[in-house]
Amino acid sequence: MNTFDPASRIQDLLQFGEFGDVNPSITDSATYTFMEARSMSDTFDGTLEGCFLYSRHWNPSNKYLSDALAAMEGTEAAWVTGSGMGAITSAILQLIGCGDHIVACMTIYGGTFAFLKNYLPKFNVEVTFVDITDLQAVKAAIRPNTKIIYTETMTNPMLQISDIPALAKIADDNNIKLVVDNTFTPMIVAPAIHGAHVVVYSMTKFINGKNDCVAGAICGKQEFIDALCNVNDGTAMLLGPVLDPMRSSSILKNIHTLHLRMKKHSENAMYLASHFKKIGLKILYPGLPEHKGHDILKKIMNPDFGFGGMIAIDMGTAGRANQLMELMEKAGVGYLAVSLGYFKTLFSNSGKSTSSEVPEEIQREMGMSEGLVRFSVGLDHNIERTFEKIEECFSKMQDD
Repeated sequence: MNTFDPASRIQDLLQFGEFGDVNPSITDSATYTFMEARSMSDTFDGTLEGCFLYSRHWNPSNKYLSDALAAMEGTEAAWVTGSGMGAITSAILQLIGCGDHIVACMTIYGGTFAFLKNYLPKFNVEVTFVDITDLQAVKAAIRPNTKIIYTETMTNPMLQISDIPALAKIADDNNIKLVVDNTFTPMIVAPAIHGAHVVVYSMTKFINGKNDCVAGAICGKQEFIDALCNVNDGTAMLLGPVLDPMRSSSILKNIHTLHLRMKKHSENAMYLASHFKKIGLKILYPGLPEHKGHDILKKIMNPDFGFGGMIAIDMGTAGRANQLMELMEKAGVGYLAVSLGYFKTLFSNSGKSTSSEVPEEIQREMGMSEGLVRFSVGLDHNIERTFEKIEECFSKMQDD
């Protein structure tokens, strides 16, 4: 049984403002003063702790949020970025050099896929995409110059489950790093506890939960986070994907309700998945026992927070998918929109939206139907009523 409690770890943090504010103070400053010139030099050298020099490097508000994320993930440290892609690209670039190789999950977010397949070749970095659930394929793809195994805990949009302990062992046996995107499963899974070396997030999604900002996070060992922020060669420091302190402050407030929200997202998703199954839909949801990754997720998950708020159904064709989504939006089920983790239900046709960067032949290779509709299930108080609306939408559909 997984005994790691991310919600209590966040609750145990005592973070208050400089005047005793129950909310930490927001540091709205780009630069910081030093009373002694030597302190500024030591801070640039990285030999002085507790001082801030410039907000592209560190900001007190960002540090508060980073400490909360590290507590939630069970890592030594964390660093926050201006977007999820800022976190993903910074973490990867910190770990590789020209001529290196990456083994990556085939069914990952389209933006990450595009970065790995289309952008990294500029630096003579090769990427081998594999079925991450096939551990033998992962092992076979590793080369002498492999530096990273990259995956998502619950993949986007096919909802495959990565066996993080097994992947971590493969990584450790080959002296490489396992980098895991945990965007779909905060609170539910803590990848670092199971051996992942670096955990990345788009905080835009469940962690913030309001779809009012774009943000990311990198969690890992203190040594790695320090290297990211090094003024001489740190990827995050030199590329500058810093998060605005105002946004850090608002996300920090939202993270304190994350455990409640994840429970409700999961509860509602399980209800819809079970009822979609009853009416005969082709459905992907790791909470259903027949899902290929169900048992693996049960082994690594924190059962308090359910199986997550993401489900996918196969409507067969893009035309039928579009028809259903338009009907659902008109019926008030939610919004036809990209992204996820919002308090209202969001749905999109993955192959034509968030996975559109993935060539169609690879979409088919990974098993993605052109009619796949991905749902990010919201916080509906009465999910039975929501399902009734969706059933009514099905009754109105016409042959495309």
